[in-house]
Amino acid sequence: MDDYKLFINGEWVDTNEKQEVLNKYTQKTYAQVAKASEKEVDQAVGAASYAYKNHQMSPYKRFEILKRVSELLKENKESLAQNITHEAGKPLKQARTEIDRASQTFELAAEEAKRIHGEGVPVEAAPGSENRMAFTIKVPVGVVGAISPFNFPINLVAHKIAPAIAAGNAVVLKPASKTPTSALKLAELFEEAGLPEGFLNVVVGSGSTVGNQMMKDPRINLYTFTGSAEVGLKLKQNTGLNKLVLELGNNSPVIIDKEADIEAAAENVAAKSFAFAGQVCISVQRIYVHEEVREEFQQKFINAIESLKIGDPNDPETDVGPMISEDEAERAEEWVQEAKGSGAQILYGGKREGALLYPTILTDVQPDMKVVCEEIFAPVVSILPFTDIKECIEAVNESDYGLQGGIFTQNIDTAFYAAKNVEVGGLMINDSSQYRVDLMPYGGVKDSGSGKEGPKYTIEDMTEERLIVMNLNH
Repeated sequence: MDDYKLFINGEWVDTNEKQEVLNKYTQKTYAQVAKASEKEVDQAVGAASYAYKNHQMSPYKRFEILKRVSELLKENKESLAQNITHEAGKPLKQARTEIDRASQTFELAAEEAKRIHGEGVPVEAAPGSENRMAFTIKVPVGVVGAISPFNFPINLVAHKIAPAIAAGNAVVLKPASKTPTSALKLAELFEEAGLPEGFLNVVVGSGSTVGNQMMKDPRINLYTFTGSAEVGLKLKQNTGLNKLVLELGNNSPVIIDKEADIEAAAENVAAKSFAFAGQVCISVQRIYVHEEVREEFQQKFINAIESLKIGDPNDPETDVGPMISEDEAERAEEWVQEAKGSGAQILYGGKREGALLYPTILTDVQPDMKVVCEEIFAPVVSILPFTDIKECIEAVNESDYGLQGGIFTQNIDTAFYAAKNVEVGGLMINDSSQYRVDLMPYGGVKDSGSGKEGPKYTIEDMTEERLIVMNLNH
């Protein structure tokens, strides 16, 4: 069994209390991790604060370190991917893709480290200021408190720490308790890349202990969190005037218009609804299908799902593996049965074996059912028919969430109408809601959060603009 320690101030720190990490397919313990107490969290924040105040790195030094981490991710791709498959249950081919994406995220952040700049401000245009000159500079916020989720245990960590370090900040990271080893392996790569001590600290533990202590520490200047809207709201309410980047929940809508390429839409949505067992914030959940093409879409959708391989995530051919825990699979199954008890029909799937929930399609659902109005975060989709695109988009917008959505249509007027009226942070045309590349601005509206991910855009949040005015009379 692998044994992992915390990473604080450039050193590997052991503790008396341990936390087991399960292989999500076998449900057997395969690693144990040192669990942080209040003492270790305090040490981590202190180390980050000291490093930021006393050992600032030049932009080029930040570039070199981040670029080296990007290279090391490529060099260690297979072992890191296998580790993700063990601790997260993510199918191996999707885990390999995650490492590729994380490498790109670090490379993007490395390049952005050299591009951080302010701008000239024409104060001389104001009467009485003719002899003054002004410009802005971008300065780091200081210490970044990062709290990452289980579903992308390396790439979503990358989206927090890479731009933070690129901007000159120091980081205290709390990875998800169910998938902490990937973040600790990433810390090993930073150590190998030569990151000065204190600029990255990784502490593992529960949200109620580690998360709450981080939330209350006045030395942390910005919080970046990916997770539930409930916890995001708690952070907002308890972190005072600190800056926040919140990437929260969603119940992603995709519209299948009567003028869509139905076969292409069905194949795309099948792949993007059930990847990583639907445990992605932008996984397709609500499928609005025009009544004229509903039967055709449903049949082609089922055909596409039947081509997916379900089971052992260690098999390189597997498309859908287990959920993060049996408890979560049971919860999703309960939501499905609750909807069925209220009149919904299970068109396809509905079977569960331990933590493995098979891809499931529901029809005859109502807007107030949990499977529709809340985030199920499981391989379950609901089909809702419509006849009028305006009424459809009004139904889409009734959600509390607004991260990303999609529409399939060959009608340019319909596409533009959706682009202007669907209330989301990103709308994908002729693609599903799950499209994402790591350089784009990624973030939502309403209960889906605030701020953007994507290194260029996150750096805007992780820096402060400072105005410099020179009086040339003196």
